[in-house]
Amino acid sequence: MHEIGVVRSMVKTVTDFSEQNDMKEVAEIVLDIGELSLIIPKYVEDIYPVVVGDTWLKDTKLVINVIPGMAECDECNELFHVIEHEGYCPNCSSFEKTILSGKDFFIREIHIPED
Repeated sequence: MHEIGVVRSMVKTVTDFSEQNDMKEVAEIVLDIGELSLIIPKYVEDIYPVVVGDTWLKDTKLVINVIPGMAECDECNELFHVIEHEGYCPNCSSFEKTILSGKDFFIREIHIPED
């Protein structure tokens, strides 16, 4: 399970950003996780409380947006959902495609508490 390393890295990034910007508290972290990123959102969600359990981020809410894996067929230019169609174009059955979205993992937003 490589998600623990990914979550630790994400926590370090949030901590570094917070220190650089004099943020004393973080209310919410919003992540974008692509369906094709090889990172399983459920594992990230489950491991996050363990990773931040003894840190200043322990009360921070984690929000995960799952980004669909979309592609364009290289043969007929059809746009399609990669997982739903098992990687094949639903129009011409070609497996040749250009991935358009769904491979990323990034921190979308860091929210601070409202006063």
